[in-house]
Amino acid sequence: MKKALVFGATGFIGSQLLPMLLASADYDRVTIVVRRDPGVTHAKLVTLVGDIDALPALADRIDADDVFIALGTTKAKVPDEAAYYRIDHDYPVRAAAVAQARGATGVFLISAVGAKAGSSLFYLRTKGETERDVIALGIARTHVFRPSQLLGQREERRPLERLSIAVWPAIDWLFVGGARKYRGIAGVDVARAMVRAASDGAIGVNIHEWADMKALASR
Repeated sequence: MKKALVFGATGFIGSQLLPMLLASADYDRVTIVVRRDPGVTHAKLVTLVGDIDALPALADRIDADDVFIALGTTKAKVPDEAAYYRIDHDYPVRAAAVAQARGATGVFLISAVGAKAGSSLFYLRTKGETERDVIALGIARTHVFRPSQLLGQREERRPLERLSIAVWPAIDWLFVGGARKYRGIAGVDVARAMVRAASDGAIGVNIHEWADMKALASR
């Protein structure tokens, strides 16, 4: 039996990932680090309230084999680039490092298609630098998930994103060959792919794009 640690458990993917981990026979404890207690109760669940600044104080209460990182924000919520970078880069990297120090041998990170540390686009550069720095930690089982358009119902009101989600199925067929990685994928499928990848035990750095995530989710 393993112990899971989740950052971003109240977000779009994390909120779908959490019940899967709680239901999984692979884990006897699931710890979540959240800014606000979501009010979820379960015999396996341990809820720690904190953020990036609270991690040093929370470290002694963390015990993990696998760490799942589904952290992130939007420019609409955090227009300041320094603050955005702190949430999308600094927090995931620090979370992975703390988990590694507390025994984690597997890290499962949500990134984005097109992530590249040298990108001229701030968003893709941030995601690429996050991948680079998490990979550099040398955690034995490192899995990076790169979805494109995330499909599914969100609690937040995002009119432009809702429009994109509505029209995406109509253009999905245009993405063929190497462009298939830009196809839309349901948030629940990304969450399921993370859980399946964690159960595989594959060693090394593993990058999962659309086709791989769909294959993992369908197993």
